[in-house]
Order: sequence, then C-alpha cells, then structure tokens
Amino acid sequence: MTNRLLEVDNLQVSFHTRDGENKAVRGVSLHIDYEETVGIVGESGSGKSVTAKAIMALIQPPGEITGGDIRFAGESVIGLPESKWRKIRGNRMAMVFQDPMTSLNPVKRIGQQMTEVIRRHRGLGRTEALKEAIEMLRQVGIPEPEKRVRQYPHEFSGGMRQRVMIAMALSCRPELLIADEPTTALDVTIQAQILDLLKELKAKTNASIALITHDLGVVAQVCSRVIVMYGGMVMEEGTVDDIFYRSKHPYTQGLLHSIPQREGKGRTRLVPIEGSPPDLLDPPQGCPFRDRCPHAMTKCAELPPHFTIGEGHRSMCWLNDETVQAQIRNGSLKEGGAASDGEALS
Repeated sequence: MTNRLLEVDNLQVSFHTRDGENKAVRGVSLHIDYEETVGIVGESGSGKSVTAKAIMALIQPPGEITGGDIRFAGESVIGLPESKWRKIRGNRMAMVFQDPMTSLNPVKRIGQQMTEVIRRHRGLGRTEALKEAIEMLRQVGIPEPEKRVRQYPHEFSGGMRQRVMIAMALSCRPELLIADEPTTALDVTIQAQILDLLKELKAKTNASIALITHDLGVVAQVCSRVIVMYGGMVMEEGTVDDIFYRSKHPYTQGLLHSIPQREGKGRTRLVPIEGSPPDLLDPPQGCPFRDRCPHAMTKCAELPPHFTIGEGHRSMCWLNDETVQAQIRNGSLKEGGAASDGEALS
C-alpha cells in the first residue's frame, strides 16, 4: 500500500483574461503522505493558492485546469462531477482560507454554520451536530463554547474567527487539511497560538496538513517537509533541514536571507531579493527566476529539470548539474556579473 495521500502530477492552471492567458501554475508536481505536514512557500503570485484551489476543485471560470492529474487516496479527481466532489470536499478534504471574514456568513450564527456542515457530511441530527460543534470549539480553545455558538462572526476577534474556521474544517475529520495563509492577518502572539493549535490537532486527528505561506519561519515550527514555489513552478523540495541548511536553489537561499534574524545582541540586515516576480501572461523562457538570480547564465534560458540532491531533495537549477559545475570550474561558463564571451546573463 502506498503512503501517498495526495499526488499532483504536472498540474497546469490558466486564467483567461482580456490581456491573454495567465499561466498561474505551470507543471507543478508534488505529493503529501498520510499523517504528514508539508509547507508550500513562495512569494505572492507564485502559484501556491491556485494549486491549493485546484486540488480542492475550486477553480472557477475564467480559471481552468489545462493539464496534469490530481490523485487523492489513489483515485484521480480531475473532472469528477460536483455530486461526487460534495462527498470529498469538506468531508475527506478541507480547507482553511486566509481571511475568515470572507469565509464565514456574517448574518448566520456560528453554531448554525458549523452544524450545517456537520449534518451534511456526517449525517447527524440537529442536537448531535450542535453538541459536536460545541466540542470542536472547545478543542480549538474557544472559551464558553456553549455561549459562543449562539453568536455572530463579528462578535469574534480575528484570531477567534480563524479558530472557528479550523474547528469547522476539522469537524468532519478530514484526511487532508489545507491551510492557506492561516496566520497572515494575525498578530505574532495569536499566530503562535494558531500554529500550536494546528500541531496539537494534527497529533489528535492524524490528518495530513498542507500549510501554504510566504513565511519560512512559520514552516520551521510546524512542517516536516517544504515545497518552494516561484513563477507557477516548484523550485525546490526537501525536508525542513534540507531547505534551511542545505538549500540548493538561489531562490530558496534568497528567501532564507530575507528572514529577520538575531545573532547575540546584534541584528542582521535583511537582504531583499531584487526585482519582481515574472509576468505569467508572458512567462519567461527557461528558469523563471533567472532575471533576479545572482548566478544567472545563458544556460538558464533553457528550463532546467529537477536535479536529485538526495533522498526526497530536488532542485530546479542548472547549478546542480555536474556538467555545468565543471564548466564553471574551468572558466568556460561564468555565473552572474558581467558576461564573458556571452556566457553569463548580466
């Protein structure tokens, strides 16, 4: 029996706009194992959230899945009718969105919204569903849940609303929970509480979690494996130790250098990644990071494959190719800076 709960193979998603086709996801392949917590990181516009919505079959026109396959528990779910998706989405696979105020209905009480989900997916009666909703609110640390179920979303703080969304997502005991930037709008203290809650609930439910974020610091606290995305592609993938201590892609290294750090009593200066993400209406040829990369070469005009660095560790960068490394060592190929005989990109 395979240990893969979710497999995404060469996923491609486009949005058809007045200006042309926006290729938001361009050949993404990834997997999530049973009972695993995976971080998916990258700048805004890198394709993280679009990939998550494609997995949940939430891409709506003008968006369209144009290629690839998604398998959940061994079954392809691309093109399934909505009647079948209703048995999967919210039941076996659930998602927590970035802004809970846009996900919660402002004119319905919290208890009503939660019991609707529980009754639809678990077939419980009204009384049993309400008891389950109260218990889930208690599990996510909301005080006086018997009172809170009768309140409206505006009566909750931002952190409490996010807890409600997590409780609602977990109330049907899904096998996979996708959390899309669940701590972005929260202050640092509440962020830490939400991350601790995710770790605690994972230990209780054994669910797999895909945590989507632009914050590598958040990933370090929760995840065992990391997928780094940029320009609609996977740049690097590996364990947390691989990514933080043995990263092999210049984009990953750029993200790490942009994390605030303290050394002793001093502070280190943040090093931003110069330039802007690529325009996916007109995607660049070759490596999508080459226009911002300090190591860019003419070779980067060719799209690199994913090079295997070690078990479970892969990087989409020509610097990991033995032939390219030999050419750099003998001087026939130069990284970054001024071009020599046209070999390097300036």
